[in-house]
Amino acid sequence: MPQFFSNKRLVLLLVGMIFLVALISFSLRDRNHASLPEQLIKDVVGFGQTMFSKPTQYVTGIFNNVESLLNTYDENKRLKARLEDYATLQASVNDLQLENEEIRKIIDKEESLRAFNPIQSTVIARNPDQWEEKIIIDKGEIHGVDVNMAVMTSQGLIGKVILTTPYTSTVELLSTQNPNYRVSAVIADEQEVFGLIEGYDVERKELVLKRIDSEFEVKKGQKVTTSGLGGIFPKGILIGEVTEVTTDDYGLTQLAYVKPAASFSILDHVIISKRSINPVDGTDGGNTEADLTEGAGEES
Repeated sequence: MPQFFSNKRLVLLLVGMIFLVALISFSLRDRNHASLPEQLIKDVVGFGQTMFSKPTQYVTGIFNNVESLLNTYDENKRLKARLEDYATLQASVNDLQLENEEIRKIIDKEESLRAFNPIQSTVIARNPDQWEEKIIIDKGEIHGVDVNMAVMTSQGLIGKVILTTPYTSTVELLSTQNPNYRVSAVIADEQEVFGLIEGYDVERKELVLKRIDSEFEVKKGQKVTTSGLGGIFPKGILIGEVTEVTTDDYGLTQLAYVKPAASFSILDHVIISKRSINPVDGTDGGNTEADLTEGAGEES
């Protein structure tokens, strides 16, 4: 035993280990306040970090400001270019507006084929036997709804009003099997190509666009809209998109299948277009073959 205590190095090592374990145990305890040594160490380290971070942040801020100035300069150049383009576009729009007004004065036509007043409505009933053909909405004669007014959703055209009561209206959908239901349509690309929506293919769930002049090239993916002719459907309402182009049964004109833009199966809120332009005489049932072929007539 005296020999053990005579080894001073071993004694100092044991005392150091005991002190270190005690210090670690003291540091790991849940405490609300740091000890004096910890406070001194934290303060010294924090002061050193502050002295180092302040210059670093200052230099970083300078570089960030320079980068922001460069970005602002580039953005300013782009905005100036866009402003110049906007000014050119605005001038062109003004010229077109003036030209449009002059043309309307010449032809004594003050109203556009696209103009209509929307009447918001809700679907209140559907007959299960005619689910894809007709719907009943909650707006009628007292709300300004009349027969032959076009009906659409936010996606596109769905049909027209065929019957009104004081408080409700019946709408015949484009997906109807009525063989006399026609819509004058146009495929607008480099030039307008007219045709007539005549029928609905139940198996394909697509509209049939007929009587397209064979000299025009119709491509898959082109948009089909209303032509505005006849005064029922305003011009420019989206009907759908061409999915396939072929020839008719006689091979004289083209036929295209059109995927409807709006869904006919699920309808909730719809929009009725109230136009101030009255439909031409004979629009509903009185179209001649020549009118339909030329696209001069419309829905029947």
